[in-house]
Formats: sequence, C-alpha cells, structure tokens
Amino acid sequence: MTLALVLFADASRVNARQLRADLALPVRLLGIGLPLTIGAGAALAAGLFTGAGLWVAAAIGAIVAPTDAALGASIMEDERVPAGVRRVLNVESGLNDGIATPFVNLFLTGAASAEAVHGASSLTTAVIDLLGGAGIGFGIGLAGAVLLAQARKHHWSAAGFRPLAVLALALFAYSSSVLAGTNGFVAAFVGGMTFGTAFPRHDDELLEFSQEAGTLMSLLVWFVFGAAMLIPGLDGATWRDVVFAVLALTVARMIPVALSLAGAGLDHKTVAFVGWFGPRGLASVVFGLIAVDTLAAPEARVVLAAVTVTVALSVLLHGITASPLAARYGRVADRLHPERPEHVSAGPLTTRSLQRRGTLSRGNPE
Repeated sequence: MTLALVLFADASRVNARQLRADLALPVRLLGIGLPLTIGAGAALAAGLFTGAGLWVAAAIGAIVAPTDAALGASIMEDERVPAGVRRVLNVESGLNDGIATPFVNLFLTGAASAEAVHGASSLTTAVIDLLGGAGIGFGIGLAGAVLLAQARKHHWSAAGFRPLAVLALALFAYSSSVLAGTNGFVAAFVGGMTFGTAFPRHDDELLEFSQEAGTLMSLLVWFVFGAAMLIPGLDGATWRDVVFAVLALTVARMIPVALSLAGAGLDHKTVAFVGWFGPRGLASVVFGLIAVDTLAAPEARVVLAAVTVTVALSVLLHGITASPLAARYGRVADRLHPERPEHVSAGPLTTRSLQRRGTLSRGNPE
C-alpha cells in the first residue's frame, strides 16, 4: 500500500498532455530496457550464485530491476535537469515496478514449485494483469478528478478534507485492482496520472498531503528494511553479492538503457545520466520480502543477501551523486541546441522555474 501511494502521488504530478511528446522514450525504456535489465540481472545472478538455480537467479534479476520513484525524487524536482528528462525518469520509475510484478511472481512460482510453468499461459495472464490494472486505474482516476472538481465547484466539500479524498483515491485504485486480480501498482500509477491530467486546475496543496503521507509511510518501510532485512542480509553477504550489486547498478542497467535509447537522438551524456539514475528501493524491498516469505530457507538467504546489498549500495551511491551530477548534467543540457530532444520534449517551463535556474537574468532565450 505504501508503494501504491507513492506511485499515485508521483504520477499525479505528470500531465499526460505534456507527456505525449516524450511518450516514445518511456516506451523504449519499459518495453526494451526493462526486459533487457531483468535478463542481464538474471544472467549475472546465475553466473555468481551457481547453486541457487535458474529460477532463483531470474527472480533476483526481476526483483532488483525496478527503479524507485521516491529515491529519485531529488532528481525529479531538480529544475537544473530538463523537464522532459525528469518526466521520462518519473514515468519509467512509476510503471516499471508494476510491469516487473508478473515476472517476479512467475519466477518465484517456478522457484517454489517443482511443476513447470506454462510460458504462453503466464504471458497471457501477465498482459491481462497489466491492462486490467491500467483500465481500473484510469477509470478511478478520471471519476475521482471529475467528482472532486464538482465537489469543489459547488462547495460540497470542505477544503481541509479534499486532500484526504486524493489519498483515498490512491488506496482505492490499488485495492480495487488487487481485488479484481489485476496489477495494483500499475492501477495506482495510471490512476494518479489520469487524476493529475483530468483535474481542472493543478493544486499543489491538494496533492501535497498524499505526497507527505507517502513519504512518511516510505520511511516506515525503510525502518522495516533496516530492522528486518539489513542486518540478516549483510550477515549472509559475500563478495559475490557485492560484485552482483555493483554490476546490477551499472552495466546491467546502463547498457540496456543505452540500447533502448539508441536512435532516439539524445546526447550520449543524457543517455548516461538516465542510465545511472535508476535507484533501487521500495519495490525491490517489497519484492525481496515476498521472496523471503515464499522460498525455502537456502534460496531465501541468497535472495535476501543479494537484494539487501544492492538496495543498500544504491541508496548510498545514488544519494551521494544525485545533486552533483544533476548540477553537472544541467550545465551540459544548457549548452545543447534548443532543438535537441532534451529541450524540445521538455515542455514549457514556468517563469518561476526560469528564475530559479537564472536563465531570465542571463537573457538566455531558453
């Protein structure tokens, strides 16, 4: 539920109308980059954890593949980074954990069961799972935006209670999708994006409560991570887990991103920036806890150590590099031609954001 709330709150800041020019890039990252990342992670795990079996290796690859929207918030909100690049990272991090969910479930089922899993049936189920979640999220987000707008217009609701309605929509989208047997994470993200797009007037105060509630619940989940996973995971870790974590955060992420964005016209530094900022966090923690609860003790220890080291290293490295690399990349992006995809797809910037970046005072035409 925490992950669903974070996804809804982050997606509510994404306006689908502004995203249309950027849609090709998230599709590339999610349709090409994510499967390649899962495959690369699975191959690394299979080569390093030779005694765990292929199903467990595939599960580890899928668990550490999704990026974390909350840990990447500092990048999403840093206006030194072009708005189009930030939107691409936000949409990718919002949807990839939902898309990874069927893969995680499939691989854990294969690891926990001696029976063969039928690939065609599982693929069909995964597609229905994703489309069903997207449909439920779209319907709830649209209905919620219309009803809340009418309630505000006709003074049917008090201003202090409207933020609670947004929080309720996030949880309603997730729980309805889960009860329907579809993907709750995708429902939460699509619901948030639909709400943010359909609501007549963007209201930061209306959305702020959900974002703060998501932040608070995320901190509680991180507390659970520290209490239940960190020490046991690090106690069982070996040099293999460290090698896996380093490779999972670098080559297993950056090479698939580069391949998926080939031919998109982006500067190579933009590709490197997008490839590096794929922090692993909440989704991997949730999936890791599910794996520990599902698998037998020997396999669970392998997954726990690999996921714990990867997430802990990601929190450290991405946290340290977020602001310095954003500043450095921002200077690079400012020197790119205004018609480059980084700027063309970024959408209009507000006067306030231009003043923050100092471009108005410099007389910069951007």
